[in-house]
Formats: sequence, C-alpha cells, structure tokens
Amino acid sequence: MYEHLVEYKWHVLKVTEPGLYEHPRKKGTFIEYDAMFPAAEQDKLHPVYRPVVDMFRNPRDLRYSFKVHEMAVHMASSQVACANLFLPLMVKPVIAARVLSKIKTDMDEIATDRLDGGFAIEFWNDFDVLPKPGKGLLRDHTPFAGTDSDIAIAYRDKDGVLCLWLIEHKLTEAEFTTCGGYKSKRNQDKERCKHGAQVVADPNMCHYQSACGYNYWNITNENRDVFPLDDIGEDDACPFKGGMNQLWRNQLLATAIERSPDWPYKRVYFSVVHHPGNTHLDESMTAFKRLVRESDRFSWFTPNRIIDAAKSEQDAGIRDWVKWYEELYFPRSELTRGSPK
Repeated sequence: MYEHLVEYKWHVLKVTEPGLYEHPRKKGTFIEYDAMFPAAEQDKLHPVYRPVVDMFRNPRDLRYSFKVHEMAVHMASSQVACANLFLPLMVKPVIAARVLSKIKTDMDEIATDRLDGGFAIEFWNDFDVLPKPGKGLLRDHTPFAGTDSDIAIAYRDKDGVLCLWLIEHKLTEAEFTTCGGYKSKRNQDKERCKHGAQVVADPNMCHYQSACGYNYWNITNENRDVFPLDDIGEDDACPFKGGMNQLWRNQLLATAIERSPDWPYKRVYFSVVHHPGNTHLDESMTAFKRLVRESDRFSWFTPNRIIDAAKSEQDAGIRDWVKWYEELYFPRSELTRGSPK
C-alpha cells in the first residue's frame, strides 16, 4: 500500500521530492520520507479530495471545528482517508443516506438538524447538548488528547428514532491505539496490569482511574450488560492493555451517550472502517466483538462497500469521486477483497 501511495504521489500528483520526518528518538534529526510531502507543498493538502479540501482545510468554518493532524501531509493519513471517504457523501445527505444504508441497514435519513448537517469530524461531544463540555463524558479530553471518533453521523432510523453512528477509520495501521496508562512513565506499577481480574475488581488499580481520574471504569461497571467482564481470569492481562483499548474507549463513548438522559440519541453504534487489504486489525476486532458478546452496537466494514454502493448513483459528482477514490486507495488487487463483517 505504501508503494502504491508513493507512486501515486510521484506520478499522479507530480510531487517527487520527499518530506522530512523527525526521528522519533533523536530530536532535531530529520529523515527524508517519500510518503510525506515537502514543506513547500504541505499547505496544499494534496491527498484530500479537491471538492472538499476547503472544508477540511478550514474546519473552523464548521460549527464542530476539529484539529487537522500534523500527519495529514502523509499519503497514508487515516484522518485524510476518512475525510475522503465520507465528506463527499455527507455534503449530499439524501445520497449519503441511500449509500450508507447499504451498510447501516437501519438508516432512513441523515439527521441534518444535528451536528454539522448530520456529521462531525473528530467527534467527542454534541455542543447542542453540552455547550461547555469540560473534559467530556469520559473526563479524558484536553486540548492535546482524549477519546474521539474520526467521524460521527447522526441519522434517523426506519422507526424515526434519532441515532448516532461513531466511526473509527484505519488505513495502514497494524494495530489500534494501545493503553496510554500502561505505557505512561508515571505508572510505576505496571505489573498490576497483568492481572485483569484484580483490575476489574478494583479499578483504582488502573492508572487511568487512580492517577488520571478518567471515567472509563465507572461507565464500564455501570453498564455490565455492554461490558460483561466476568470471564477475565486472575492470570489474564487487563483486556484493555493492548489493541482493544481504543475500541473500549470508543464503545464507552457510545454507551455513555446512549445511556445519558440528557442526550437525544436513543441508539448509538460504533464501527471501524478499515482498508480491505489491512487484515492486521482483525484479531483485536474479533476479540472485542467476543468480549461484548456479539453486540450489534459494534461492527466493522471496509470502504469498498461504500464505494460499491455509490456506483449506482447517477450524480456526476459522486461518480467522479468514486473513480478518484478507487485510483488513490484501491490498487487493482484490493478491489475484489471483501469485509468479514
């Protein structure tokens, strides 16, 4: 995939100079990196689909402004790939509902009266519900960190019920974000994280709770129908130490929204969309699906399902986008691969 994206950068975008990437362990040392854009080209945000680039570049024009990742100048940026997959649809909500309902089968219409015409990028709060959210429902949000979903889509289902769909997008990542509390240098007792049953019984053993004051375990323990952790053995590591950590936090956000009497969304779902050629994430997703006992509130799919559904649309702009998206993200061998869920 990286080879394909670099060749696209060279031959389609006509940018052959590499970008500079700061060495992760040698501050001030920079490495030439072909998958990144050189400084003179970075403001152009080349990988973003041109008809929506201004919306992406100037997020403060949206009510739900978001921070453009510093790695948006990388050909394999997942944030950019998410924008490229959803924004061209979401600006046409009638078409978006027709296309997305092929994946989210309960969807009837986009709730354009919510969020920014029915969607929000890097979502963690509905500001019509909590105008001053503080640290958010999970109590983990700061200007620099916190749990959010790459995109949220508000919709009404076939019963007229207002729902929210939280989506995390992965492109070439080999794993989901693992536990920051476990990796933290301030966590002086990492051994306890290897004993999941003890952490479940006493969440104060978790660095997230005892040191950070996050709301993760409170929500987990208040919603054991969603997070049944009775099967965690004494010698099992905390189930959220590894790749399931990001899935857990996103599902916590979905659960907190759905169970809150102050929020209008009656059903809240969380999905992962990942590139069809990326099977590295399957193990964590399958394990998490098993942990939540096959709940319909969690699922995953691949973007070719959206693209295939969009091919039946007659809108010229949608047709142009489909062709462009396939050329950028689907080397020919990837077009026939399906999704396990």
